[in-house]
Amino acid sequence: MLLSLLLLFHLLGFILALDALMTARTSQGATAWVISLITLPYVAIPLYWFFGRSKFEGYTSARKEAEEVVANKLKNRLTKIEKYVPQDSSLGSFEKSLQHLAKMPYFQANELELLIDGEKTFASILEGIAKAKEYVLLEFYIVRDDTLGRKVQQSLIKKAQEGVKIYFIYDEIGSHQLPESYLNTMREAKIEVYNFHTQKGIKNRFQINFRNHRKIVIVDGITSWLGGLNIGDEYLSQKKKFGHWRDTHLKITGPSTIAVQKTFIEDWYWATEKHIENLRWTPLLSQKENKKVLIVPSSPSDIVETASLMYLQAINAATERIWISSPYFIPDRAIIKALQLAGLRGVDVRILIPAKADHILVYLAAFTYFENIAVTGVKFFRYNDGFLHQKVMLIDSLHATVGTANMDNRSFRLNFEIAALISDKAFAQEIKMMFEEDFKNSYALDIAQISHEPFLFKLITRLARLTSPVL
Repeated sequence: MLLSLLLLFHLLGFILALDALMTARTSQGATAWVISLITLPYVAIPLYWFFGRSKFEGYTSARKEAEEVVANKLKNRLTKIEKYVPQDSSLGSFEKSLQHLAKMPYFQANELELLIDGEKTFASILEGIAKAKEYVLLEFYIVRDDTLGRKVQQSLIKKAQEGVKIYFIYDEIGSHQLPESYLNTMREAKIEVYNFHTQKGIKNRFQINFRNHRKIVIVDGITSWLGGLNIGDEYLSQKKKFGHWRDTHLKITGPSTIAVQKTFIEDWYWATEKHIENLRWTPLLSQKENKKVLIVPSSPSDIVETASLMYLQAINAATERIWISSPYFIPDRAIIKALQLAGLRGVDVRILIPAKADHILVYLAAFTYFENIAVTGVKFFRYNDGFLHQKVMLIDSLHATVGTANMDNRSFRLNFEIAALISDKAFAQEIKMMFEEDFKNSYALDIAQISHEPFLFKLITRLARLTSPVL
């Protein structure tokens, strides 16, 4: 009996090793899984079931069905939409490449508001919800049953009682502490609330590796919000552990909200297998500004690695500066080489990361990258006025991104993410000023000091780096 069980484990390990060989997105990942599944199948098989797959099965087909519905909605409105799409001749090669990557066009005639930190962000979101006339769409990675969580909940219930339709998606892994009573209170108010169902489908059944990391709010198809902030008191700097929570969100009023809404609809169909009728698909022209915005959604079901390619193209395109802010810094080889080359070109490359750690393994693993990258002139800064959580980029003096993706393997390959790429000099200047304030509250890393750290510290950081594929 025992011998049969051992043989079964080894046979299953061999089969899963073939699966890893054919599906892993990196050669390093494939090598690690193949060796462990063949030599230690008793340990590796359960780990592979939970963490091994790099492809999210089924979402692509669900997305296509949702896209068809959206396409039918837009079919009779194409002429209205096309006038908000800038002509190809007005786009540079960087903009064109990202447009192809996003599989949707830039839209102009947008009004933007940069929202710095939680108080300003949630004041804006709650004001937007209060003004909703037809519907509100929400999608968050983390939702907490705390002061902010209940404030958002009550604002949604109030609008539902006024006849406004509310549709809410949360990630069941990110929101694993959210009690059922919180959800039932909303359901009793006729709010449609669902988890994202990352374990839906036979091949995803055991997976806890995929997360819907998007943070989206859409009101009436006119205004949208996206960025780094989840729903919880810590995002309002109300938790002693982190103190000041430094984060950034973006409010978009105008045609690009249609692109954000399209992303939500695809996720909604995956989660519920239902379509939402009577949404607004006719873009609203901003009367105040004419910002050019590209919405770039990314997911583990993409044919190419959209999030990492966006970062990679931004770094490669920079000629003057590339400033990146991310709470986590675990780049892959392509990103490392791109940063090194940018430094060699004389580009002002600055990476802003937190001085505090919320995930200790991620914090430690980052130390293994600093020396290798800094040798070409790349500068690293530690933000020390609380915890830095924003995901923002500044490319030269024209382009900037605000989004949800961190600079790590999880965001590049395993998470559902979204970013707004803004190509506008005035907005880029606003982002530059924000960065400069953040640098004032930061200190430059002494790379030479890292090289003199004791052996034990270096060993611990190297061991932490081994976990980076699933961090």
